[in-house]
Amino acid sequence: MQIPKNRKGNLLLSVATLLLAVSSVLAQNPQALSVATRMTAENGLREPRSTEYSKVQERLARGWNTWDVHSVATQVLLPEGLAIHVGLKHNTTLNGDAFLADSFIGRLDTGAEIVTPGPHTWNGSYTRADFEWNGHMWLLETAHDGDDLVLVIAPLPSKVTTSIPPTVVVSVNYLWNRPGTVDFEGESMRARSGNATTEIHCTCEDHGGARFITVPIAGPYFAADLTGPVGISTGKRRSLDEIIGAIEKQRDAFKASVKAAGRNGPILSAVQTTIGWDTIYDPEKQRVLSPVSRVWSVGWGGYVLFDWDTFFAATLASIGDKDLAYANALEILREETPQGFVPNYARAGNWKSTDRSEPPVGSITVLDLYQRFHDRWFLEDAFTPLLSWNRWWNEHRQMEGFIVLGSDPDNQPANLDDRSRGTWQGAVYESGLDNSPMYDGTFYNPQTHLLEYADVGMTSLYIADCDGLAQIADTLQKPAEAKELRDRARRYRAKLATLWDEKTGIFLNRDLHTGQFNYRLSPTNFYPMLAKAATPEQARRMIEKHLLNPDEFWGQWVIPMIARNDPAFKDQAYWRGRIWGPANYLVYLGLENYADADTRRQFAAKSYNLFLKEWNEKRHVHENYNAITGEGDDVKSSDRFYHWGALLGYVESLESDHPQP
Repeated sequence: MQIPKNRKGNLLLSVATLLLAVSSVLAQNPQALSVATRMTAENGLREPRSTEYSKVQERLARGWNTWDVHSVATQVLLPEGLAIHVGLKHNTTLNGDAFLADSFIGRLDTGAEIVTPGPHTWNGSYTRADFEWNGHMWLLETAHDGDDLVLVIAPLPSKVTTSIPPTVVVSVNYLWNRPGTVDFEGESMRARSGNATTEIHCTCEDHGGARFITVPIAGPYFAADLTGPVGISTGKRRSLDEIIGAIEKQRDAFKASVKAAGRNGPILSAVQTTIGWDTIYDPEKQRVLSPVSRVWSVGWGGYVLFDWDTFFAATLASIGDKDLAYANALEILREETPQGFVPNYARAGNWKSTDRSEPPVGSITVLDLYQRFHDRWFLEDAFTPLLSWNRWWNEHRQMEGFIVLGSDPDNQPANLDDRSRGTWQGAVYESGLDNSPMYDGTFYNPQTHLLEYADVGMTSLYIADCDGLAQIADTLQKPAEAKELRDRARRYRAKLATLWDEKTGIFLNRDLHTGQFNYRLSPTNFYPMLAKAATPEQARRMIEKHLLNPDEFWGQWVIPMIARNDPAFKDQAYWRGRIWGPANYLVYLGLENYADADTRRQFAAKSYNLFLKEWNEKRHVHENYNAITGEGDDVKSSDRFYHWGALLGYVESLESDHPQP
C-alpha cells in the first residue's frame, strides 16, 4: 500500500507522539511497563534498538558469509547484499539435464542433494562443505583474504561414473531489492552499488572459459566444466594457486583456534560449525540471527524463530561469539506479542502465535550471558520484555497456584494458518513438548482456554525465571521488581512442594480436573532441581531412584523424554521416548545444583557421546535422537541440522569447567 505524501508526515508525527506519550507514562509510573509494551506492539511498532544493540547488529551484518537462507552454497557481502551463488548443471543425453541452484543441509526430498557440512567459523572467514547430487561429488571451500572473498569448487571422486562432466555455474546478483548492477567487463564481472564497486574473477579459462549455456539464471554467470578445481576471487584477480593459498591460511587459523581450546576444542568446533551454518540474515527485519535450521526457515517463508530454541541458540553462540549470542536472545524478545509474551513461534511475514508461548527460559539465558560478558546495557535491553513475559505467565497461566498451559483463540492478530489455536493441541504446544505422553488424556477447558494440569516442568522453569529475573533486577537496581519476583517465586515454590510424592520419591504432575497424580515420568519431573525447589534429600532420591535407574532413564543413551518402562517409550516418535538436547541441558543444570561430581560427569559424557555418534559419521546435528539406538537418521521427523542438538555437546563443555579428578 502506498501512503500519500501528506499522510506520511502525519503518520510519522503520530508515531512520534505515541512514543513520547509512552515514555512519559513510564517515567511517572514504572508499573505501566507491560501496558506500554502492549501499546507499541498493538500499533505494529517494535521497540527501537538501543545504541549498543544497533552496534552489535552493525558488526554482525558485515562482510562475506553464508547469509542467504536459501542456500549454503551462496556467499553474500553485507551490507551491500551482493551474492555469489554456486550451482551445478548435470549434463546427460540419457534422462535429461538438471540444474542444482540451491543447496540445503539435511533436505530429504527424493533426489535431493546431500550436503556434508565441514567447518564454518563464526564470521565466515573459513567454510567448507561437501556435496553429492546426481552421481556427482564436489567440495566448496571459501575464505576471507582481507576484505575479499576467495572460493574454490573442486570435484571429488564420484560414486557413479558419468561420461559427461558436470558444469559449475557461478552467478552474481544483488539480493533483497538492494540496489546494484552486475556486468561483464572482459572476462571478469564488475558489481556496482552506490559508491561501492566489487570485481569478481574466475579461473574458468582453465576449464573451457566462460561459456554461454542454458541454465535457469537471470543475470551474468561464469560457467566451466568441473574437471578440476575452479577458483573465484573478489577484488584483485588471483591465480588458482593464490586462491588455494589464501584458503589454506584461513584453514590453518581455524585449526589453530581449535587446538588452542585444548580439551574443549572439538566441542567448540562442532558448536561453531553448527551455529555458523544455521545463522542467516533476515532482510525483513534487517537482522542477523540463528533460526533452528534453513530447512525449517524456508518452509516457514524465510525464517522461523521458536521461543526456547532461539534462547538456546544464544546459549550455544556464547561459546565463541558474544555479539551473535546477544542478537539471538534480544531478537526473540523483540518478537514479544501485543499481549506481552514471547510467542511459541515468530515467522516470516510477521506472523506469530498470539495464542500461546513456550517454556520461559529467557531469564536464565540472559543472566548466564551477563555473568559471562558483564555488559549492563544487555540486561537493560532485555529486562522490560522479560518482566512483561514473567507477569503474563502469572496473570494468564495460573490455576490453583500452579503454572499450567493454555491457548487463547481470541487473541489478535491471529495466524489463520494455525489450526491449533484455542485447542488442546495448542495448549500442549505451549509446553514445547508437542506430543509428550505426559499430556495424554488431559483436559483442556474451552471456557478458560487452560489445560487443567499442574505441570512440574513448567512451574519449575517459571520459578527459575523468577529467580533469574530477580537477580537481573538487583543488578539494575530495581528493588521493587526484585521483591515482586522473589515473592512470586516463593509462592510458586511452595505450591510445587505439594507435588512431591513421598512414596514415589519424585515430583509428580497432577491432573487438576480429576485431582489425581500422573505417574508417567519425563525429564521435566527433574526440573525442580533446576529451580532449587527440591530439598537435598529429595534430590538424592530422585537421582538414585529414577535418573540412575536403567528401567527408567539411565542407559547407554540418555535421557529419554518418557521413562523406558512407560508403554509410550517404544513409540520413539518425536517427544514420545526420543532424546532431545534441551532436556539434557536443563537436567544437567539441575544436577549442578545437587548431584555428586561422578553422576554429573557421567551424565555429561553420555550426552556428548550421543552427539558424537552421528556428528562423527555424517556431521548431522539432530533435532532428536532414538533412545534405543542413539540414531537420529532413523526417522524423517528429526531435522538433520537443527542447532539445539549441539546442546548435547555443550553440556560437556560446561562439565569441563568443573574441577576434574
